[in-house]
Amino acid sequence: SGDRSEMISTSISSDMDSVVIRLLLVTLLAVQGPAAMSRELPLWEVGAGMFPSTFPAYRGSKDQQYYLLPFPYLVYRGDYLRMDRDGLRARLFDTDRVQINISVNASAPARSDDSKAREGMPDLDPTVEIGPSLNILLAELTDKHTLKMRLPVRSVIATDLGGTEQAGWIFNPHLKLESEDVFGGWDAGLSLGPLFASRKYHAYYYAVDPQYATATRPAYSASGGYSGTLALASLSRRFNRTWVGGFIRYDNLSGSQFEDSPLLETNHSLMAGIAIAWIFKQSSRTTSLADN
Repeated sequence: SGDRSEMISTSISSDMDSVVIRLLLVTLLAVQGPAAMSRELPLWEVGAGMFPSTFPAYRGSKDQQYYLLPFPYLVYRGDYLRMDRDGLRARLFDTDRVQINISVNASAPARSDDSKAREGMPDLDPTVEIGPSLNILLAELTDKHTLKMRLPVRSVIATDLGGTEQAGWIFNPHLKLESEDVFGGWDAGLSLGPLFASRKYHAYYYAVDPQYATATRPAYSASGGYSGTLALASLSRRFNRTWVGGFIRYDNLSGSQFEDSPLLETNHSLMAGIAIAWIFKQSSRTTSLADN
């Protein structure tokens, strides 16, 4: 906590750094969703968009935050490296049934002055999560529906761009159903699975050091283990040079290792957002994902 409090800055430049991290969060969330299964698509695309969204200050917080932010739209569909609506990934095997991806996620900063539960405590810096993910194609249910198992392990790094702190590890094994051309031409995704995290990760969000304890907020030491269950639904569609996507994520924190933390205000957490991107330029060369 002492190290984290030293990283906190109230300067204008720090505020701008937080905005950059928020833009990273928007970018990462906006590209999530089902990947196209068999289409002739441009090798690369570049664009930009807007992302209205709502997030809790942290999982289990009753304080909801609202954003309207710009984001870059970047897509690359190479033979071995791809960055698209399925994230950033590298093809290391000569098979589409097993892939190792680079799994990336992020979280927005939270000011303790805006949170009743964390009043008087250090602010939460934004985090960036990165690590490998083993993705396994379990079944091709139809020509438009596939079921996958994803096993991402990510290191969590808290930063205000003026310094960094390793804030633990997370593991989120989950099943994902991907559907192409449903609901009148939309791509859809539905995933469900538990989240496990290290003691350090839980402590970053839910521990209360003795110097921050009050009559209504006792000191609390977190432990690692089960961190709740996540369900995520997404939709996306391409309209010529316009891409539209949206998601809703629900977290159930009942039975989590930090359920007794005084900073956990609710066992239910909801995130949602809608993104609209305009594609300014794309390559004349096309590629088929089915052939890659």
